[in-house]
Amino acid sequence: MTILRFPHPLKFSKDIHRETALRRCRLAECRGACCLHGVWVDPLEKNDILANLESILPYMPESRRDPRAWFGEQRERDDFFPSGWVVATATVPNPAHYGGTECIFLRADWRCALQAASQAAGYHPWRWKPFHCIIHPITFEQGQFTIASDKELLAEEGGCFRQGEKILRMSDCLADEIAFLKSVGGRDSQVRENGVSDFAG
Repeated sequence: MTILRFPHPLKFSKDIHRETALRRCRLAECRGACCLHGVWVDPLEKNDILANLESILPYMPESRRDPRAWFGEQRERDDFFPSGWVVATATVPNPAHYGGTECIFLRADWRCALQAASQAAGYHPWRWKPFHCIIHPITFEQGQFTIASDKELLAEEGGCFRQGEKILRMSDCLADEIAFLKSVGGRDSQVRENGVSDFAG
């Protein structure tokens, strides 16, 4: 999957394991609403994307095939990431999309061009997808991975959850994202369902 690896154990809040009456949305419902903004990426991710232009370009919208426009100049310190800082993918106006803007990698079919290219090349769909996009709607706050409350998730019109019909564990709803984090994190800890848990691969 991603080129990133984290030598330290990844910590999870207890909210990852809570019970929930929500369900994940479907692409036809949200139309890639979470791609409203660009995303912060480690320079390792940026360079990996640019090194694979031949595979990625055919899956980009035709008007967005200039890789010089894919990333902004702004960068921000982020000690969590291997490089110690991150850069943002570009956004473009789109009045038809949720919020009126979208990530430059979003296609008209609401799919991520990076994910489409990964699949077409025979890789895991997340091979070139940015780390934060993969784990969404899990967030990293105060040194741990967590998920917003059910109330907050439902209040977000363009969010990734809808009202469900049965009670589930949030960790079941986020099984793919958790498995991904398990694969890239350190190997020294165990998952615990109470309190803050360390999750490792």
